[in-house]
Amino acid sequence: MNDTTTPPSIPVRPPLPDHLCIDPRSPHHVAAVFEHDIGIRFNDKERGDVEEYCISEGWIKVPAGKTLDRKGKPLLIKLKGKVEAFYR
Repeated sequence: MNDTTTPPSIPVRPPLPDHLCIDPRSPHHVAAVFEHDIGIRFNDKERGDVEEYCISEGWIKVPAGKTLDRKGKPLLIKLKGKVEAFYR
């Protein structure tokens, strides 16, 4: 009873980095991670508006309302607390 069929391929997810940013111009942007759906839990609450995070330093950057910087991008504020990143 030798089964030679291969199991269905499961997409391999890259490990989530300690520091990640959604801006493609950032050195902390990892395109392979964004091919999958990721979530960020900040102080035990899931957030959907996180632009950048650092797990080891314990902070996230989120937009400050509708305020824009001089280049037309959302103005970001840094919030400190417990950060967890996960795949959904």
